[in-house]
Amino acid sequence: MLRDLLRQESVSVGRLHVATLIKRIGLEPLYRRPNTSKLALGHKIYPYLLRKLAVTRPNQDWATDITYIPMPRGFVYLVAIVDWFTRRVLAWRVSISLDAEFCSEALDEALARYGKPTIFNSDQGSQFTSSAFTAVLLREGIAISMDGKSCWRNNVFVERLWRSVKYEEVYLNAYASVPEARAGIGRYIGFYNAVKPHSALGGRTPD
Repeated sequence: MLRDLLRQESVSVGRLHVATLIKRIGLEPLYRRPNTSKLALGHKIYPYLLRKLAVTRPNQDWATDITYIPMPRGFVYLVAIVDWFTRRVLAWRVSISLDAEFCSEALDEALARYGKPTIFNSDQGSQFTSSAFTAVLLREGIAISMDGKSCWRNNVFVERLWRSVKYEEVYLNAYASVPEARAGIGRYIGFYNAVKPHSALGGRTPD
């Protein structure tokens, strides 16, 4: 659009050059960006434990993250707990707010169904640094690992899950309500765990 506006003013310029100039002067589009990883002052931050660690078995490391799900008005939020080795979604919850309670519910379900991991990895969001959340991990003797600020690649397996959920389910179905979102996401995660083959697993499913 900017290229065409400039051409209307007799300025001959290409789209790539316009993009370069936009980056150089720091222009960004204005749109609503949900922030799901707000830090909480005073909460303890734990070191990242997975650097150069070979994950070779189930329950060696679990990871969690939160993403947003677009709705007709605003967003709902999805948390999932994933086993790094099997890629299985162990537990998940959808919430209309970013409080810590729905994350704690997912953690309790995962522990009840699958035992406990050696390491639990998350970002530094207030939901995961809260005393209520970390107390459960400490009580169970689970080592707590946290990504560095803005280091999304440290939790790349959960990021890949979000991509699959959004492109194969959420963006294809315009949820009209929160119950509809929960039902659709639940069906997809059942498919993801039991039916969808993963190249990293040699074509097998997480289950």
